[in-house]
Amino acid sequence: MTLPEIIVIRHGQTEWNAERRWQGALDSPLTAQGRAQAVAMGRALERAGIGADTHAAWRSPQGRVRETAELCLPADLRAIIVPDLMEIGVGEWSGRTEAEIFAANPAYADLPMLELYQQAPGGEGLDALWKRAGRVLARLRRPTILLTHGITSRFLRTRAMGWNMDRLTDLPGGQGRIFRVSDGEHSEIPVSE
Repeated sequence: MTLPEIIVIRHGQTEWNAERRWQGALDSPLTAQGRAQAVAMGRALERAGIGADTHAAWRSPQGRVRETAELCLPADLRAIIVPDLMEIGVGEWSGRTEAEIFAANPAYADLPMLELYQQAPGGEGLDALWKRAGRVLARLRRPTILLTHGITSRFLRTRAMGWNMDRLTDLPGGQGRIFRVSDGEHSEIPVSE
């Protein structure tokens, strides 16, 4: 089965992102930069002709994504809350800075970022997030905007491309960016602040 087009948006910068503090299932509010990113992404969607008449919208229930959706989506497009779009759970590392994590676990400082998520005590793990991303994509019936988180975004886009988990880092990421997967092609919708 061919997947409908997905437009994947990561939430704008949060206070904890700016502090390099791991959020996972916890939350912190958007910064002024994060709010500006959300507004700019909304303008980019409008320029691209993406709205309520062309796409559905689904979002993570987490506050930073709710705030981004409110600033980014047109008024006539209400996002449906989909718990499977939440960020990967990082267990005991939630709320800790990278510096704190590495101070307690010096050997982890040299691990690739995705491998680090696998090490989080009490965390969700990569396999569980891979399954969640698959459940989201299996539910799609029409072109949909998916408002989510950094790691979850990579998993969704990698799966939508038909790739295996070992290709997760082959796709770009970052805040203030909009990615599209359509007909097996990955592209970016330009955003200017």
